[in-house]
Amino acid sequence: MTLLRPITTKDSSITFHSDRYDETYHSVSGAKEEAIKKFAEPCGIAGYNRVAVLDICFGLGYNSAAALDLFRGDHIEIVALEDDPGIIDQIKHISVDFSSYPVIKTLAKDRVFKDSRADLRLLIDDARQAIKSLPSDHFDVIFLDPFSPKKCPELWTEGFFKEIFRVCKKESMLATYSCARVVRDNLRSAGFIVTDGPVVGRKAPGTLAIKQ
Repeated sequence: MTLLRPITTKDSSITFHSDRYDETYHSVSGAKEEAIKKFAEPCGIAGYNRVAVLDICFGLGYNSAAALDLFRGDHIEIVALEDDPGIIDQIKHISVDFSSYPVIKTLAKDRVFKDSRADLRLLIDDARQAIKSLPSDHFDVIFLDPFSPKKCPELWTEGFFKEIFRVCKKESMLATYSCARVVRDNLRSAGFIVTDGPVVGRKAPGTLAIKQ
């Protein structure tokens, strides 16, 4: 069982340190800020009328919560992948300033949430296996948020990125915090067009990748 230690980040939102990976789930400069500025905003969530989001490495659900808060359209679908039920179990204890976080708490408890505007599913499985069950050419937005390439290399490979590419629609947008050369090279090899993402909480930018 993975040991998790809570940490208050600089924007007062909570993250956890994982002893399994010896890393935190979010940037200590601000977990909420990272979800909004590195993931939801750069992918243009607010501009969609209908959108399908794949949230890879759901963690505490902040990226999905940021997407729900920003979305103003008719319908949003989120499929979330997470392999550690331990971090999902922490969600019920979290208080964070996302208006949609009660939805995330319901999703964590029931593994599904559905109303007139939102359809959410949480799959507890290795992302490399779970993604194989997902339809091709389906998602508009991908949040790619594993632990670092050094600590979790299996989720940064060309092979995994090809599976992500498969499930993306044309003109879809992928966002990730990492700008590591191996990450960008593997994204390009999988077929994506790669560019800098925003600089948030550190000197280096994130990465955005488009399926054209």
